[in-house]
Amino acid sequence: MPDPPEAEHAVRPAVWVNCAVSVDGRLAYAGGRRARLSSAEDLQRVQKLRANSDAILVGVGTVIHDDPSLRVHWDLLGQPPGRSPTRVIVDSSGRTPSTARVLDGSAPTIVATSERCSRTFPSGIEVVVAGATRVDLAKLFLRLHELGVRRLMVEGGGEILASVLRGGLYDRLTIYYAPVLIGGVSAPPLARGDDPVDPESVTPLRLVSIEPTGEGYVATYVPATRTELQ
Repeated sequence: MPDPPEAEHAVRPAVWVNCAVSVDGRLAYAGGRRARLSSAEDLQRVQKLRANSDAILVGVGTVIHDDPSLRVHWDLLGQPPGRSPTRVIVDSSGRTPSTARVLDGSAPTIVATSERCSRTFPSGIEVVVAGATRVDLAKLFLRLHELGVRRLMVEGGGEILASVLRGGLYDRLTIYYAPVLIGGVSAPPLARGDDPVDPESVTPLRLVSIEPTGEGYVATYVPATRTELQ
């Protein structure tokens, strides 16, 4: 598996989107309850991606539902602890719980928020304002690049994934497909947001590879043009 791409953009980091889903494309159980979908082999793959990234980004919904640490589990890589990637939380209105592990000061952390947010975050947490009422991801990625982030890993949740993918703000997408079917109505899909209404509304992808990983498999995609779909 290749390392994350080096930054080739003048205005944003190289962005690697990664997630784990069921075979029907669900990120979690009903109502967003956390589903542990990655196999042991995929967890190791994810830790390698984290270790080779300058920053890891998630939305505030992921923080509220899962309370992730967003740290590198060096023990899964058989390595001594190394540099911790910066944690980036997209939180337009300041909903990050005060007890969230991402605010524990154990790793460099940025909270990206909007002008309407009046929340005060703990000392040591860097706040980046990128948008009037909602975080503008394009502006945020520009600011992250200015702060020295050259390789950014985006882990979720569904609204963030949809915004990054549909906005063309990424260079590579890897999806681990777990051999389970979740189904239902309220289990969140990989990409949330507005419903596509015609072929012009979809996000074109180009498949690069499919690799068996544990009991599931990892599919790797890069952005495609609409002409490639014709």
